[in-house]
Formats: sequence, structure tokens, C-alpha cells
Amino acid sequence: MSMTLDELPRVTECSVAGCSYNDHSHCHAAAVTIGGSVGDAECATFIPLSAKGGLDKVVTHVGACQRAECIHNDQLECSAPAVRIGAGADDADCLTYEVR
Repeated sequence: MSMTLDELPRVTECSVAGCSYNDHSHCHAAAVTIGGSVGDAECATFIPLSAKGGLDKVVTHVGACQRAECIHNDQLECSAPAVRIGAGADDADCLTYEVR
């Protein structure tokens, strides 16, 4: 499988107000990693600090997905058209996650 950055799924929404990369429901990290455990796909990029991080202008993509059991996972890359990040079992979860 070969992909360019533009082909990686975009993070279209992040409703995690306590994340350093979140600014008005938009993620400002260059890319996020989805981690966690079976049944819980957490955003491993979540950083609960008061200091803001990330880039001023960025389209955030899913850089890696460690949830091999997700229907959108293809060789540890996300194949969903886009993902949403928000509160779930953890402060920041991939809300697009779906077990096969």
C-alpha cells in the first residue's frame, strides 16, 4: 500500500476541549495516532496541558492506527474517509472506531 499525506483520512472534528491541540473543535496537530486497546480506540496524541500546541494552519490527518481490529484499519493505516475525535471511554477517543 502506498499513500500520500493528502490521501490519509482527515480529522474532521475534535470535541475534546481539554486537549492542548484543540482550538474551537479543530485539531491543530499535524497528525494523530489512534491507540488504546480492543474495544477502546483512544487518541494517543491527546495532551491535557494548559499550553496550546500544534500549528496555526493545519489539516490534521490520522498518521497511524494501532487498532488492528477496527473495520477501517488496513495494515495499521486508517482507511476511513474521515474520523471524529471526542469523549468516550477516555478523554479523547476515535469516535469512528468500529470493531470488525
